[in-house]
Amino acid sequence: MYLFRITVCALGLFAGLGCGVAAPGAAADEPTREECNAAVAEARALAASLPPDHLSRYFAERHLHQAMAEAGNGEFDECLEMAARASDEVRERRHELRPGEKLKVLRPDE
Repeated sequence: MYLFRITVCALGLFAGLGCGVAAPGAAADEPTREECNAAVAEARALAASLPPDHLSRYFAERHLHQAMAEAGNGEFDECLEMAARASDEVRERRHELRPGEKLKVLRPDE
């Protein structure tokens, strides 16, 4: 019984060390700040191609603002996701204003 316990503990120790060795390689797959900045710059250029009063541009800029907030928190995977949402918003133009309608954005004090 004693030998069985030692064997199980030794296997557990080796498995733990194996996980510790594999972890640094997994961290290399994480997005970086540079990738986030590049994705945001690309999405920002797409958004700039729309007129300033276009509703899809407004929503894309909100997504880009959130992407930069996530990058500031060190959440680069979330940053890439928000930049992708902004790009999709511009490409698909999900939001359109009817002729004669205007985008009215309220200030925080309104």
